[in-house]
Amino acid sequence: MRAYITARRPADVARDVESWRKRGCMSFVLRQVGGGGLVDQERLGAARYAAGLHAEVELEGDGSDLSDAASR
Repeated sequence: MRAYITARRPADVARDVESWRKRGCMSFVLRQVGGGGLVDQERLGAARYAAGLHAEVELEGDGSDLSDAASR
C-alpha cells in the first residue's frame, strides 16, 4: 500500500506520515505544492524523518506511479 500525502506544512506532512505508518504503510508519495522547489524539499525531509529508515518516500513526479496510491 502506498499513501498519498497532500498536507502543505512540513509538520502536517510528518503527522500524516506517522498516522499511515501506524497502519503499516511503508511507502509514501508527496503531492508537489511548490513545483519541487525548497518548500517541497522541506516537506520531503519531514516525511522521510517521520517515515523512518526503511520506508520509501518520494515526491510526486519523481518516477512515482500513483495508480496504487491510497488517497487521503
